[in-house]
Amino acid sequence: MTNIVLLNNIDHGDLVIATGHGPEFGDAVNQVLVFPTEWQDVQREYPILFRRAENGQYQSVALVGLDRDENLFLAGGEWRARYVPALHSRGPFSIGVQRSEDGGEDEPMIHIDLDHPRVAKGAGQGTGQGTGQGKGQPVFLTHGGNSPYLNAIADVLRRIHAGVLANEPVFDAFEAEGLIEPVAVEIMLDETTKYTLDDLYTISADRLAALDGAALHRLQSRGYLEAAFWAIASLGTVPHLIERKTDRLSGR
Repeated sequence: MTNIVLLNNIDHGDLVIATGHGPEFGDAVNQVLVFPTEWQDVQREYPILFRRAENGQYQSVALVGLDRDENLFLAGGEWRARYVPALHSRGPFSIGVQRSEDGGEDEPMIHIDLDHPRVAKGAGQGTGQGTGQGKGQPVFLTHGGNSPYLNAIADVLRRIHAGVLANEPVFDAFEAEGLIEPVAVEIMLDETTKYTLDDLYTISADRLAALDGAALHRLQSRGYLEAAFWAIASLGTVPHLIERKTDRLSGR
């Protein structure tokens, strides 16, 4: 059973979190779930594509590799990109909702999984048996208060929380305007090596360009028009992904 507790309820002690990246932290994947709230940053580094979840709802992913369990941005215990997707930046932390006892609004609170591999062995008063590998960051200051690392994590969690809330309305708006279309991503590395990624979707640039003023206003008024352009622009990073794959195969 996962040992997830409210961060405020543990003895702070010398709680240290490993901040490196690698397979041991679940980073060896070729598609990373991302949220509309981070597309502006994601589109500069990775192709953004859509897929359907088991419930039929669209979700967006950043393509970071071509083979299964391959992340071409991992090297030497680091994620080598200007932006690391939020779900892979949050470490052992998550947001849980604290129910209000007086009938007021529920309050989001930070929780920590003390069994997560990023939690340094023996840190805090939990039962964490993680490896503690990689660079470590303290969660709290020596004499009390949140560390800069925890403040940064709080920002990441806020982006995730907002992204979860925004996901369905964004995709519903794209569907309503007929912008989502299936795409088969075909990548040729050489005459004999070809990758085909199926069951993915994207924003149709042609359909977006053909929208009338009313449709464009509907998207713009909700802040979704810019997001559509970010998704389309992200496909321009595919050549960089191919370059990384070629370098990996050649041993560079």
